[in-house]
Amino acid sequence: MPDLSEKLYLVSIMALPFLLAVTWREALRGYVAHKLGDLSVKSAGRLSANPLNHADPIWTGVVPVVAFVILNFPILFGQAKPIQINAGNFNDVKGGILKVAIAGPAALLLMIMFWLYVYRFGPSFGAIPEGWLMQSAAMGAQLCSFFFIIGILPIPGLDGGKIVEHFLPHDAAQGFRSLEMYGFFIIIGIFIFLPAIIQVPAIFIFRLVASLVGV
Repeated sequence: MPDLSEKLYLVSIMALPFLLAVTWREALRGYVAHKLGDLSVKSAGRLSANPLNHADPIWTGVVPVVAFVILNFPILFGQAKPIQINAGNFNDVKGGILKVAIAGPAALLLMIMFWLYVYRFGPSFGAIPEGWLMQSAAMGAQLCSFFFIIGILPIPGLDGGKIVEHFLPHDAAQGFRSLEMYGFFIIIGIFIFLPAIIQVPAIFIFRLVASLVGV
C-alpha cells in the first residue's frame, strides 16, 4: 500500500487531469445546450472553458483528495458543479437532452486522446518519461478512461442513464428518473464491491485509444 508521501505525489500528477476532466465535461455539455437554444447556461456564467467556472470547492477539491488518500479509492473521484440546463428551451426537448448526454462522454473521449498525444509527442519537446508532465499525461488518459466508463453506465443521473431514458416509454422514463437521488450511492457501491465493472472496460478503452494514437 502506498505511503502518504507517495499518495500525495500521485495526487499531484492526477490533479490537473482530474480538474480538466470533470470541468471540461460540464463545459461541453453547457456549450451543446447553448447551441440547442438554452441561453440560461450563458446567463449563469457557465458558457466557458475556464475550469474555475465549473469547479466546486467540496466536490472538485476536498472529496476527491479525501476519497483517494484516506478511503483508498483507486483514483481521484468527484465532480464539477453540474450545469443547470433548461431543456424546455430546446426546439426538440427529448432529442436535445440526448445530445447533451452524449456530449459528456464525447468530451472525455477527446481528453483521452489529448493526454495520449501529449504523452506521445512530449519527448519531442524535451519531456522525460520519469518527469511530471509525462506521468501526468499518462495518468490523465487513464483517469479520463475511468470517467468515460463511469459516465456511460446506465445509472439514473449519469449521461448513460440519460441515454437509456431517451429510449424508454414515457412512464418508464419517469420512474427511471425518480431514482436519480440514488445514482451517487450506486457508483460508490460499484467502486467498493464490483470495481471490475469500471476497471476492465476502462483499461480496454485506454488501450484501444492508445493504439489508435500510436502510443
